[in-house]
Amino acid sequence: MNILQINSSARQGANSTRVADAIVARLTASQPSANVVLRNLATEPHPVLDEAALGALFTPADQRTPEQAARVALDDALIAEVQAADVIVLGVPMYNLGVPVQLKTWIDAIARAGVTFRYTENGPEGLLKGKKVYVALARGGRYRDTPFDTQVPYLRTVLGFLGIADVSFIYAEGLNMGPDAAEQGFAEAEADIAAAVA
Repeated sequence: MNILQINSSARQGANSTRVADAIVARLTASQPSANVVLRNLATEPHPVLDEAALGALFTPADQRTPEQAARVALDDALIAEVQAADVIVLGVPMYNLGVPVQLKTWIDAIARAGVTFRYTENGPEGLLKGKKVYVALARGGRYRDTPFDTQVPYLRTVLGFLGIADVSFIYAEGLNMGPDAAEQGFAEAEADIAAAVA
């Protein structure tokens, strides 16, 4: 089993990373031979999708400048990691009710027409089928199943667009609401992990 862990927090030692690490630990405990690839988007920031990147992507490969080829190669590396993974673990903190820019940049890099999805006469079709995703959510407040939770609908939609339908969300909430609330939040996350990782 190949596991890809994506840490998207802007800081080291983040709560979302703690929960993602716990998920990976549970997975590898049952699969000791599993191969784990870790990508930390804080220490290895990926360039944003800008006009230069779009120009490179829309230029035929044999006509790209060396700079354009190098830019596309950065995205290719992320796509290859996702394609090789059987299981993906996303560490996702909540920033201002949304996902971190680091995660959005990663999504922009791996969502490529003709590679990870394609357009058909019946609409878009995701090409990253057969993968399992665990999303480790860390929030200072409590937003689960409320209108303020924009992360879960967005991630479920974008992962589904790429062909990934098997997604489990692990919640660590109330982490900034005092020590007792934080302890409860991590305990709830542990319970979610135990239920999700059979």
